[in-house]
Amino acid sequence: MGGRPDQERAGGGPVDPEQMIAEARKAFFVMFGFLVVVWLVQLANSADHYALSRDHGVVPGDLATLPDILSAPFLHWSWAHIESNSGPLFVFGFLAAYRGVVRFLGLSLLVAVTSGLMVWFFERGGVDTVGASGLIFGYFGYVVVRGIFDRHLIDTLIGIVMAASFAYLLTVAVPGTPGVSWLGHLGGLIGGLLGAWLFRDRRPRSGPPARSGGATGGTSRRAAQTAADNPRADLHKELGDLGLL
Repeated sequence: MGGRPDQERAGGGPVDPEQMIAEARKAFFVMFGFLVVVWLVQLANSADHYALSRDHGVVPGDLATLPDILSAPFLHWSWAHIESNSGPLFVFGFLAAYRGVVRFLGLSLLVAVTSGLMVWFFERGGVDTVGASGLIFGYFGYVVVRGIFDRHLIDTLIGIVMAASFAYLLTVAVPGTPGVSWLGHLGGLIGGLLGAWLFRDRRPRSGPPARSGGATGGTSRRAAQTAADNPRADLHKELGDLGLL
């Protein structure tokens, strides 16, 4: 109601270039702000000899640390730790957020929970686990498969490129990886894949074609309905937006 068909996707997401640029701009500033917060926390954490990491990390089986699954992604153990996480966090976070910041915030919460719970339930020993790598793996998994669930050509291509370029990340999400919380990585990846399905575009079901008393009007409506029901209509629309048709 009120929107032009050439400015909306069937799932409700914007395809108008100006809207996409606006969402991408918001995604950039959200991720920039998130990194600023993470680095400010690191400054305070380092100055206090990483007491924040010791006090607010996730300890397996410790009920008192269960709420810390939401704070652990903001904490790190060293400058090298945060430096290695910052680049991938920004890149994958931006790609996950540029289709909608609100959806991205829901995804971030889901990934933090699945990553933290995986550590809390299955990690061994009383080690405090912190770091944004669980979020990184969640955003990575989300970006790789989002286009498939949304049936969106551009996102599918982005997912293929990211999967081919960063497949090596999966080597630190397998059992026995030394020096890292592979369970946190695996939990984040599971959360990202789950989020791609939960936050997918819900395309409305097409109703029965409207009947018309006039032969010409009825033919036009049937043609329009047939075009809307064509499974390739979205692909044609995406190619048209890219100027390929």
